[in-house]
Amino acid sequence: MSPSEGPARRAGIDPRLLEILVCPVTHGPLEFDPERNELVSKKAGLAYPIRDGIPIMLPGEARRLDDVP
Repeated sequence: MSPSEGPARRAGIDPRLLEILVCPVTHGPLEFDPERNELVSKKAGLAYPIRDGIPIMLPGEARRLDDVP
């Protein structure tokens, strides 16, 4: 399966965008979580929501990974 056919594409996220986005807090890499439709920064312990195909990269909008969903 190519990146253009993966879970990010099905969620409405351009895989090329995922390649260039970084965590605004740590400037580290993000991982796409297709089950929660979030971009996860393990280093920051934050998960940024994706709404209508748009990543919301604001720390104040992020879910802490230690929070219970």
